[in-house]
Amino acid sequence: QVQLVESGGGLVQPGGSLRLSCAASGFTFRTGPMSWYRQAPGKERELVAGIHGSGGITNYADSVKGRFTISRDNAKNTVFLQMNSLKPEDTAVYYCKVRWASTDYWGQGTQVTVSS
Repeated sequence: QVQLVESGGGLVQPGGSLRLSCAASGFTFRTGPMSWYRQAPGKERELVAGIHGSGGITNYADSVKGRFTISRDNAKNTVFLQMNSLKPEDTAVYYCKVRWASTDYWGQGTQVTVSS
């Protein structure tokens, strides 16, 4: 079965950096487009970044362009989200997602808190 496990969240000061990881299993990772979403308290879940299977095509929400970078290691079945210049408004639970066989699969999420 498809499994996604996020890690790397935590508490960081404004301007700091974090690197999130999502370890995937249960599907052919190298062909699966992967995405990172986030959900802040009282808000809807929103797309942060996406990456195609080859890693050659990426897309980002306007709010994170120039600060976040999505990447993947197909040999390790892992997708990453490097987050730099973090702001308090980046505080949220971050989830990775894959759409496989017409079904969306989500990880359990990892909390990112940006606060001084």
